[in-house]
Amino acid sequence: MPRAGTLPLVLTGVFITILDFFIVNVAIPAIQADLDAGAASTEWVVAGYGLAYGSGLVLGGRLGDLLGRRRMFTLGMALFTLASIACGLAPDAGTLVAARLAQGLAAAALTPQVLAILRTVYSGPAQARALNAYAMTMGLAAVFGQLVGGALIQADLFGLGWRACFLINVPIGVTALALTGRLIPENRSGTSARLDLGGTTLVTLALVAILLPLIEGREQGWPLWTWLSLAAAVAFFAAYGRRRHESPLIDLTLFRERAFTAGLLTQLAFTMGMAAYFLIFALYVQGGVGLDALQAGLLFAPIGAGYLAASLLAPRFVARFGRQAIALGGLVRATGLAVLLAMVAAEAAVGWLVPALVVDGFGMGLALAPIMSTVLARVAPHHAGSAAGVLTTTQQVGSALGVGIVGIVFYGSLPDGAGQAFQHGLIYLIAVALAIAGLVQLLPRAVGDSTRVDATAKERVA
Repeated sequence: MPRAGTLPLVLTGVFITILDFFIVNVAIPAIQADLDAGAASTEWVVAGYGLAYGSGLVLGGRLGDLLGRRRMFTLGMALFTLASIACGLAPDAGTLVAARLAQGLAAAALTPQVLAILRTVYSGPAQARALNAYAMTMGLAAVFGQLVGGALIQADLFGLGWRACFLINVPIGVTALALTGRLIPENRSGTSARLDLGGTTLVTLALVAILLPLIEGREQGWPLWTWLSLAAAVAFFAAYGRRRHESPLIDLTLFRERAFTAGLLTQLAFTMGMAAYFLIFALYVQGGVGLDALQAGLLFAPIGAGYLAASLLAPRFVARFGRQAIALGGLVRATGLAVLLAMVAAEAAVGWLVPALVVDGFGMGLALAPIMSTVLARVAPHHAGSAAGVLTTTQQVGSALGVGIVGIVFYGSLPDGAGQAFQHGLIYLIAVALAIAGLVQLLPRAVGDSTRVDATAKERVA
């Protein structure tokens, strides 16, 4: 049974892993100056984390099913804390890149356990509240990542400069590890299955083959190897689909559930718009408007305020409108982005952007929590880790795909000015928000039924 402190403790796992995905963006100039790092090295400080994280999530989720979710949460948190120390103490760019790769792998072991624990330890209305809290935590970590990074660099705590962006994880991780044994119950699949090593290899290779060109393709001008890599990903997935194993890494029967499949498509569209938006908004306000890192981070606060308000109200919207609450979130986002587009086109002062940013954040918060509860609600408990790994992998693929597409749009228009490039990027984001409203119609009407119990599941909770 969960205790009073179980939920906030578990959510630290998603908070620090998402925070570290975004917090490093504002630290790049300082890292370049301090470590004399070139463009390729600093790019891999960001890309290496995303690649290792995204390609390891499915395996991390499955290991939680087989070995125990609390055990994998503990291992992931310990490794993430150690990797954060290595990042914060890195003497050169090569060491920092290696530490970021290790940090990404640790995050891949840690993050799926959070969703799996929430899916199996909580039930009924408590589970719905827990998943809503997860979505709120994930969004706030993403929204405020650059603000936290800018504030830490500006404060220059103990003379650490950019290193504080990584070392801030250490007290959080140590505290979480001290409390995990008391507050998180151990739970795992009730089967004695073995890990499908062949399937694990194929899925991992496929994910690397997808994410690597999406992360690196635009920067390198989409050379031939990027297209060959994407083609190889299709081949790897096809080979996995033909395999037979008593305990597959991904049970393909999950995709027979319409809520799971349609929910993943909706989640993919959502994340295609979120990370891409944060990227071009930060580039616009710093490169176009001329704000420094801390000022730019503060401008994310209105988005966070809208997101927080919507996350608190989302359960009421779902109770009244069902799946259409997600569609409403997409439409609200599209409205906020359209107003933002008009303001930027009119060259309005930064302060005039704030209402549109609040509306946009409200739309994000209204859509995200119901999507995740929809994807996981009908998943059998013994597949919770695997399903959580697929969901979080979809988020990473969507983020990389969205950044790749918006990068083409934004940088292709940049010669005409940052304002013009941002406007073109906003048009893409409005289309994605409207697509969310359309994809929601594929979901079953009874969205987010987290009280459903799979009578055939054999779940052991200790």
